[in-house]
Order: sequence, then structure tokens, then C-alpha cells
Amino acid sequence: MHKILVVEDESVIRAALRRLLERNGYKISEAGSVQEAEKEFKLTEFDLVISDLRLPGAPGTDLIKKAGDVPVLIMTSYASLRSAVDSMRMGAVDYIAKPFDHSDMVTAVQRIIADHPIGRTDQKTAGETSTTGMNGVIGMIGNCAAMRTLADHIAQMAPTNSTVLVLGETGTGKELVARSVHEQSMRAENTLISVNCASIPDTLIESELFGYEKGAFTGANASRMGLIEAADGGTLFLDEIGELPIEAQARLLRFIQEGEIRRIGSVHSRKVNVRLICATHRNLPSLAAEGLFRQDLFYRINVLRLALPPLRERGKDILHLAERMLQTQTERLRKPLMRLSPRAIQAITTYQWPGNVRELEHAIERAVVLSNGEEIDNEALGIDLELVNINRIRGQQGISTTASATTSRSQDPQEDLSLEDYFQRFVLEHQDSMSETELAQKLGVSRKCLWERRQRFGIPRNKGNQSSRAKIRTAEGL
Repeated sequence: MHKILVVEDESVIRAALRRLLERNGYKISEAGSVQEAEKEFKLTEFDLVISDLRLPGAPGTDLIKKAGDVPVLIMTSYASLRSAVDSMRMGAVDYIAKPFDHSDMVTAVQRIIADHPIGRTDQKTAGETSTTGMNGVIGMIGNCAAMRTLADHIAQMAPTNSTVLVLGETGTGKELVARSVHEQSMRAENTLISVNCASIPDTLIESELFGYEKGAFTGANASRMGLIEAADGGTLFLDEIGELPIEAQARLLRFIQEGEIRRIGSVHSRKVNVRLICATHRNLPSLAAEGLFRQDLFYRINVLRLALPPLRERGKDILHLAERMLQTQTERLRKPLMRLSPRAIQAITTYQWPGNVRELEHAIERAVVLSNGEEIDNEALGIDLELVNINRIRGQQGISTTASATTSRSQDPQEDLSLEDYFQRFVLEHQDSMSETELAQKLGVSRKCLWERRQRFGIPRNKGNQSSRAKIRTAEGL
């Protein structure tokens, strides 16, 4: 059972929130102030802290640092967007305005806990920090639990000569991790050779990696050293190794097994001393099962593994990354200092970032180029907040239907639908049983946005649906 700490000085609100969350299966503890919360409880033992912004004594935002990796949801009856944004700048995972709708609160709690799983047995207390910290990952910014674990693992693995397999989605920074492993290894004074296996044509990959002798093939007018040989004494980083052709995989396997390479067209092998780091965003066991990746090669490179978290799972790091990137881009493009608007911050912290850190960096760069004022809005970032809200609602409904599994229809997978497809399907399926206000609320958009999207997708409001809805409710006994 997930544990939640509610910090609220109004006893009536605190009791109501306790009843609401206990009805939804959560274990609730209460405190009336930051000081009381610290005195009575160990904050890092909770899955979520919900705190009012204005409290007697210290403000609720003080709990953000004190709670360590535990997400903090800020409530405020002073529903100024600026105060909520300031809370998020300080590291709050989200905010909710009082008086809040009960369903909105439950939905927010479900989403936050699902997005921020916490392993308490491995968790550090608020005052503890990793001995390596983010100095262990050169060029990467972040202090979430997953990134601290990554830094610790790099510090442990780097001094060895074992092969490392780096796993992570596109844009998560796999090359930066490989560079960090090399820089902390005994080979740091020697060469790091990076090769993107997906960027070299299949017909050239073997000659690039292993080199060739003069006359080995048409156009080979002189002997050439391969990239593996060039990395002798240092480190070879093979990015996107899942894209390596089968023929090249066989030669690579021999290099790993024997510690030697043979140039194309040569009859002699050469001993090399190379530390290998591989990376991929693909599922290598699945590729092996399909015959697209050699299973014996997978076993050879799957010695030490480093897993990079996607950006959407890095919590408070996202906003810190965005603001650091914003500062870097304004300096690089020689623009005056800029800041993110409240809507931009909301967009950045709620968007899923399928392209991860690289996508965020490009979005910030584009926004700085296109913005002329001091403030960057979500539109300059290229993020449609209405679509983000629809996506969040869609994900929340997916979680709840999977959990309840009440009907075969509710269990239908909808992962392949685009947001536009999902919007159209949801409206068509529910417009006869819901009012426009109900539809808009379920989709997380305004009535105006719902009307505009109806016009765009050609879904006129069915004039007869009001009577149909009444009949349905009558039949259901409502």
C-alpha cells in the first residue's frame, strides 16, 4: 500500500483529504506544519508528500529538499500561477489549486506515484548524497535517484577492463556515459574512438572497423588502419550496435574472443588491447531471437550493464535541465537573458519527451531562436498543451482500465493511436452519453478547445444526443 503524508494546517481540509485518499487505497499520515512533519515522521519513508504552500512557520516548499527523492505535490488556495510555478522551480513535482475537485486530486496522486516509483530500501535520506554525484557522468545534469545510481555504477565499472553495455532510449546520452566510463578508467590518457554503427553503410562497416590492405578491393589504393586498431591501448565505443550487419558481427566476435583483428585482404592477425563499450536503444535478445543479432555476440558484450532512465522518469531534473539549456543557448546565440513562462514550465514538466534530452535541447534552441522577448512560451517550444493534457488523461484512463479490467472493451490496447485519433474516438464513443462539459473535463481541455477540435476533425455535435443521453441515464436508473 502506498504511503502519503498530508501536511495541511486546516484540520477540516486535512481530514477530508485523508478520507478521500483512504477510500482510494492509500495509507495516510498527517501533519499541521513542516516542523511537525519533520518531528513526527521520516519523510523518505513516504511515496508522496502533499503539502499546502502557506503553512504556519516554514512554507510547504521547504519539504521539497527535506523529502529527498520523494515527490512533493503543492496545494495552494492562493491560486496564482506564478506561485505554483515558483514551487515547481524549487522542485515540486506538480501543483493543484484549492478548492480542488476530488477526482482531480485522485488522478494527480495516481499519476505522480506511477511516474515516481521509489525503492525505499535503496533510498538515501534527504541529507545524504552519492559519493560520486553527477561528477560521475561528464556533461550530464541531474540528481534524481536513477542518475545517482548510474553515477555510482560508472565509478565501480570504469576502473575495470570489462566490456560495458549501455542501454537507453534515443537521446538519453549514451555517448556521454561511454565517455565518462573512459575518463574514469585506467585508459583515460589514451584514445576513445566512437563509432555510430547506424551511420556507416553496410558495405563499408567492416573496412572502417578492421581496416584493409592495399589491393584488397577495388579502390583500395593504399593500406588503411581500422578504427579498432586505432583504439589500441584505449577504448572503442560502438553506438547502436544493434544495427551492425551480421557479417561484421562475426568478425567483431572474433576480436572480442581473441583480442586480435585481421585487416581485410591480409593473412596476418594483429593483437590489440582495446576496452569495448557498446550501446543500443534496441532489445538485443529480441533481435537475437529473430536472427538479426548473434546470440553469442550478445553474451560476449552483456558483461556489465548501465541503464539510462528516459527523461520523463527523471522528475525534478527536467526543469533544471531546461533552465540550464536555456542559459547555454542564450549565451551561444548572443541573446539577452530569457526565462520560461508558467505555461512553458507546465509544458516541459508534463510532456513525455519521446526524444529525451536531445529533443528537449532542440526545443529550447528553437525557442530561443524564434523568441524576441524575455519570456519563452510553450508555443515557441512546439508543445501543444491541450494535446499534452489529452495524452495525460489518456494515460491515466489506460492505467485505471488495466487495473480494473472490468470489460473487454476497456482492456483494448490503444497504444498505436495518435493523440488526434484518440480524441476523435473518445468523442465519437462518448458524445451520446456525455455533455460537452463532461467531455471536455474527461479530455482535460476547455469547452472552447473541444469545439475547435470538433471543427478541425469534422465531428459536428449530434443534435439528438441530449435526448439520447437522457434515455441512457433513465435506462441506467440515474
